[in-house]
Amino acid sequence: MSDTLPDRLSVQPESPYYNAEILARDIGVRFNGVEKSNVDEYCVSEGWVRVSVGRTKDRRGRDMTMKLKGKVEPYFRDAAQSGSP
Repeated sequence: MSDTLPDRLSVQPESPYYNAEILARDIGVRFNGVEKSNVDEYCVSEGWVRVSVGRTKDRRGRDMTMKLKGKVEPYFRDAAQSGSP
């Protein structure tokens, strides 16, 4: 598998942008320079992330989300840690 992340990725299995192989690796997302741990989906080219909002659920039992626009930087955490001394 290559070390490049897709332009768009989702953690929801029913999404067409879901990729279990990539999600099996430790992925981090920086949004506007801040590390986010509650990202459900991102799109680099369009510049947005979808984040969970509290513990509320929608009618299908999934977390309620909010779409935020800005600079999105996904990365593999294991690659970032191995590059540091």
